[in-house]
Amino acid sequence: MTALRKYQRLEAPGLWRAAADTQRREVVVSLGEATLTISDFRNRALTHWSLAAIDRQNPGETPAIFTPDGDPDETLEFAASEAEMVAALERLRQAVDRARPRPGRLRLAGFLTVSAVVLGLLVFWLPGAMRRHALDVVPTVKRMEIGEALLTRLERLAGRACRTTASAPALARLARRTGVRQIVVLPAGLPGSLFLPGGIVLVNKALVEDYEDPAVLAGHVLAERQRALLADPLGTLLEAGGVRATFRLLTTGEVGDDMLDGYAETVLAAPRPLVPEERMLTAFAEAEVPARPYAMAVDVTGESVLGLIEADPMAGKTPPPVMTDRDWVQVQNICGG
Repeated sequence: MTALRKYQRLEAPGLWRAAADTQRREVVVSLGEATLTISDFRNRALTHWSLAAIDRQNPGETPAIFTPDGDPDETLEFAASEAEMVAALERLRQAVDRARPRPGRLRLAGFLTVSAVVLGLLVFWLPGAMRRHALDVVPTVKRMEIGEALLTRLERLAGRACRTTASAPALARLARRTGVRQIVVLPAGLPGSLFLPGGIVLVNKALVEDYEDPAVLAGHVLAERQRALLADPLGTLLEAGGVRATFRLLTTGEVGDDMLDGYAETVLAAPRPLVPEERMLTAFAEAEVPARPYAMAVDVTGESVLGLIEADPMAGKTPPPVMTDRDWVQVQNICGG
């Protein structure tokens, strides 16, 4: 054994007792590579103990008494003068103890590993998995209900939505053309546009009052629809509400009022993500809406939207008008402006 190489062939006298009912006798004890040999004074081996299975009955006491593992009746006793042999055996016992497997430690390590994996799943995987499941199972009617409830809260912050009987048909036709359910004009509070769950697109009144071409409004609605296709608005809302909001929606079919209130306070001012030009060009082509008016409204210099301008799918064509002049005038006056 590596721990005792310097003690190999170490010998010392001792008192050995083979069993509880026998007398102790003087012996010679020798340390070998793997065994402790107990011999009489004629050099005849009486027994062998495995070096890996030696116990001490009286740690720290003198005379030191050792036993083979599992047999406390057989003993080997060393006087205080045999300190080197006792030290060698103690070192041996420590080396064997360190080499023994630690089931408790292994169980603890296993428990901690499993706990870390479970915690990681709970923290990183479960919220996303629950949210994806919710988005798959929540019906359209519930999405519309959530969108309407969120709109009510946004109206408290941005002002009551502008509505007129004359403008409603024109906005409904534009909604169908751009692939959304409803277009709602807000008087303030919203920098540009916003897609709500259930197919509702909110637009600031500036998009209808400040531009002569209804293609600007149509472009913003198309952009919001593309954003919604890239990131489900209901998923964004649930992500803001955390696991609790998702769990509540899955188990009760409801989203808490406090969650909607908190989301409404932040979403109006949140920056809108950019939509890749390729997607926007495809959307303009499908809706037969010219891209140039929208692009110039986004960046009057045209530098950041050059791709939309140069690759306008309606350039050189005569698409159906986004709105008639009469309808556009009605929409422009929706907020009484």
